[in-house]
Amino acid sequence: MEEADDTPGEEAGARFTIRTATFSAVKPAPGLYLVATPIGNLSDVTLRALEVIAAADRLYCEDTRVTAKLLARYGIRRRYGAYHEHSGEAATEALLAELEAGRSVALVSDAGTPLVSDPGFRLGREAAARGIAVVPVPGASAPLAALLASGLPSDSFFFAGFPPQKEAARRTRLQALLRVPGTLLFFEAPHRIAESLSDMAAVFGNRPAAVCRELTKAYETIYRGTLPELAARFAAEENVRGEIVVCVGPPPQEEAASEADADAILKGLLAEMKPAKAAQEAARLTGLPRRDLYARALSLKGEA
Repeated sequence: MEEADDTPGEEAGARFTIRTATFSAVKPAPGLYLVATPIGNLSDVTLRALEVIAAADRLYCEDTRVTAKLLARYGIRRRYGAYHEHSGEAATEALLAELEAGRSVALVSDAGTPLVSDPGFRLGREAAARGIAVVPVPGASAPLAALLASGLPSDSFFFAGFPPQKEAARRTRLQALLRVPGTLLFFEAPHRIAESLSDMAAVFGNRPAAVCRELTKAYETIYRGTLPELAARFAAEENVRGEIVVCVGPPPQEEAASEADADAILKGLLAEMKPAKAAQEAARLTGLPRRDLYARALSLKGEA
């Protein structure tokens, strides 16, 4: 972890500029601020995010080069340190010591929301365990942006991060997600997208899906289709580039058995068992209420 400036944000001239307007930023209360930053389009940053970034006592980021571009865009002049996946336990303890000393610390990832497939998780977890205020400053998020653009159900979804790199482990992971009752969201590297889509098609079958590439950027592209269609499309691509989110539709819902189907099942069961047992077994097979099936079984038994 590189050292951040010892000077609090407000004393370093805590201001930010939007177009030609300059705003003063108020130093936030002590605590760890997890600040979402744009995933591509720098205009997607929030006013609150700019204020916290400009005025927090300390600012740490995953990639200093990326953060430098954001600060330059909004006229924020301050020092900042690095905190990323290679930062060791000593770096985490040093940052926690600053928090325990009553400082406000802002943490940003290189893009999107900290802690989502991001090394900041261990810091957030430990800060919360020590009773330190952990404050979310929401904003851009690649999985949610992809979900919005995918055209797939959004009432229930599961973010699964990056699939394993090796085929056997990847298929095992996908099998574990087979029955998740919602849209699945994955990150994937461009050089593995064809292989991952092929495995998804093999495991999930003909589900609808979307491949969302370079979201919010100049070359944003959304590909929609079934998994086999998308797997074939990307297998033919020679040089896929950009950051990718894959959305996979939920498993198909099994249609409820009709009254005629239930009667047919009950008649077959009644030939071998009593109405109560037949109703219990029919309920297991159809998902229909056992009480209703028992009443129907008694009626069918009387008709026989």
